[in-house]
Amino acid sequence: MKTFLSADFLLQTATARQLYHEFAAPMPIIDYHNHLLPDQIAEDKQFDNLTQIWLYGDHYKWRAMRANGVPEHYITGAASDWEKFEKWAETVPYTLRNPLYHWTHLELQRYFGISELLNKDSARRIYDECSAKLRTPEYSVRNLLLRMNVHTLCTTDDPADSLEYHRALAASDFAVQVLPAFRADKAMAVDDAPSYNAYLDRLGAAAGVEITTLADLHAALRRRHDFFAEHGCRLSDHGLEQIYAADYTEEKAVALFAKIRGGQALEKSENLQLKSALLQFLAELDWEKGWTQQFHLGALRNNNTRMLRELGPDTGWDSIGDFSQAQAMSRFLDRLDNQDKLAKTILYNLNPADNELIATMIGNFNDGSVAGKMQFGSGWWFLDQKDGMEKQINALSNMGLLSRFVGMLTDSRSFLSYPRHEYFRRVLCNLLGNDVENGELPHDIALLGQLVQNICYNNAQEYFGFEQPEVVLPVAAQA
Repeated sequence: MKTFLSADFLLQTATARQLYHEFAAPMPIIDYHNHLLPDQIAEDKQFDNLTQIWLYGDHYKWRAMRANGVPEHYITGAASDWEKFEKWAETVPYTLRNPLYHWTHLELQRYFGISELLNKDSARRIYDECSAKLRTPEYSVRNLLLRMNVHTLCTTDDPADSLEYHRALAASDFAVQVLPAFRADKAMAVDDAPSYNAYLDRLGAAAGVEITTLADLHAALRRRHDFFAEHGCRLSDHGLEQIYAADYTEEKAVALFAKIRGGQALEKSENLQLKSALLQFLAELDWEKGWTQQFHLGALRNNNTRMLRELGPDTGWDSIGDFSQAQAMSRFLDRLDNQDKLAKTILYNLNPADNELIATMIGNFNDGSVAGKMQFGSGWWFLDQKDGMEKQINALSNMGLLSRFVGMLTDSRSFLSYPRHEYFRRVLCNLLGNDVENGELPHDIALLGQLVQNICYNNAQEYFGFEQPEVVLPVAAQA
């Protein structure tokens, strides 16, 4: 009988085991999209207990707890950290066959050396042991990143952000490269005139531009884009239901911006036209600098309006949407390509029904200028689990070149999420091993091992052009 979470977890064949242990496992991590807080890295934060680092802000766990009948008091409410952890521990046995069960125990093993299953009986022991470790220097935020062999990570930052913590990190001796990514969603959020105008005031202050016209907004965004580039930024990101690609004229866009800047609400068609004009401008900025643009598409957010009012966004009330993606995506990419202004692009879908759509769409706009210029992004959010990863890998393999894939990312707010890279690598190696076993791939370990290492690290390193920082061992390994 196989042991749960053994060294060969998810690796069903001898070839898979060799590919993982010899080729995948030693590779460093490039986490080119996450939601980690740069101030916590710059300040080398120490978390006081396991709840703070593991449950705060983790709406994956919150959704599971709600489904298990846990009152909100113990999730986002006023319960103590221990009480919240206790309720999570009681929930864990009910997450069998949910990826949370794997992630939970992988994280306990990899960070804390704990192989005991988490449940209501083990909760106090595990909480006390992990919390005690977290209060030691070896478990500071920076050492957690070093422990996982992270070489580069990109946070997600608003154009108006000061990037003060990125500056501090760049000036420090921290071996992990921490870079910003340009997330300009608020600069296109024209759905609500008062909140949009308030944001434009903030953006203008950051850029040193008084934003009264569309040209002013362009100038402010360009200044901030330049500022981010000066701080090592190589990527932008957009979180959209669908790509905006309506027909518009510059004159119309100018008039619509003046309308909303004057405090008037836009009609639905006007809203889409202005968003399309702004997205086009941002895409051209990315092309000018040789950045990579990312599009996270298809989330239906804030479904529970009662809980949105109580807790705000990003608290666990989002789901997969069934938006039509192909036509607008094609129009947007084609418009840029026709102007020879299409940047390197990564497309992520949240609806698995769009897998083959994305996998074939990227093939329309590869132009031979960059290997893998157009990327089908890794399984995202609800799809960053075994089944979702396998389906994404298979769709990309069938329709494009898996060998040029830039691999996995965490998309996480937690410093304990890095075993998700391991999870992805095991899934990848297992698929390849099964193909060898079935006679669908040659038993050429050198060839397959190079493929694995490229997907795990080398492709991303080359694609994004990151520097390769010097490897520094965490405190625990230096002792």
